[in-house]
Amino acid sequence: MSTKLSVNINKIATLRNSRGGNVPDLLKVAIDCERYGAQGITVHPRPDERHIRYRDILDLKAIITTEFNIEGNPREKKFLDLVLDVKPTQVTLVPDEIGQVTSDHGWDTITHKSFLTDIVALFNSNGIRTSIFVDPNFKMIEAAKETGTTRIELYTENYAKYYTNNRLEAINLYKTAALRAKEIGLEINAGHDLNLENLGYFAENIVGLMEVSIGHALISDALYFGLENAIQLYLRKLKQN
Repeated sequence: MSTKLSVNINKIATLRNSRGGNVPDLLKVAIDCERYGAQGITVHPRPDERHIRYRDILDLKAIITTEFNIEGNPREKKFLDLVLDVKPTQVTLVPDEIGQVTSDHGWDTITHKSFLTDIVALFNSNGIRTSIFVDPNFKMIEAAKETGTTRIELYTENYAKYYTNNRLEAINLYKTAALRAKEIGLEINAGHDLNLENLGYFAENIVGLMEVSIGHALISDALYFGLENAIQLYLRKLKQN
């Protein structure tokens, strides 16, 4: 089974918000992403609503026909309430701080295991699949499993950073981490800085990769190739493995 592509549409919201109004139309873009082959839509609201707004998520819920993935920090009550109201297919727990430009680390699942266990149980009881954002670290992956989650999302910035210099070395830690995750019964997602250059090699080497969430690179590529062509190019990278 091919790895699913979930398109993160935060950058579309950023562009819209830069001028006010409703251009580009976020809801139309989401529908078009699905029409062009994306198997999911991802959003990552932040407290300042500098891109995705909480209202957007309520509107998106009504129209999305594929998987809906909401990322964010469950320490924020507004985020927690929103997810419980919307009940997306999946919630990805990310340890963002207020004002953080983008996600830059996974959870310390050992230190925060009790908190995460309670959050996972809450979402599970509401029929929402939970994925915990983690670094490719055996101890963090094993502790994530103990929270009751069924999935993790591997934070792939370091893979992307070192890919061009030595892709064998860049992938090695992720390969072993994925094998350990599969061994203990966790499903695997991945995201952050994956692009047309490095995605195919990553998907080829990560056993059991269920889904990748890609936004910044894909939307940037769409400026050159168009949105439909960009999505198709990313899907080909996933289907060739």
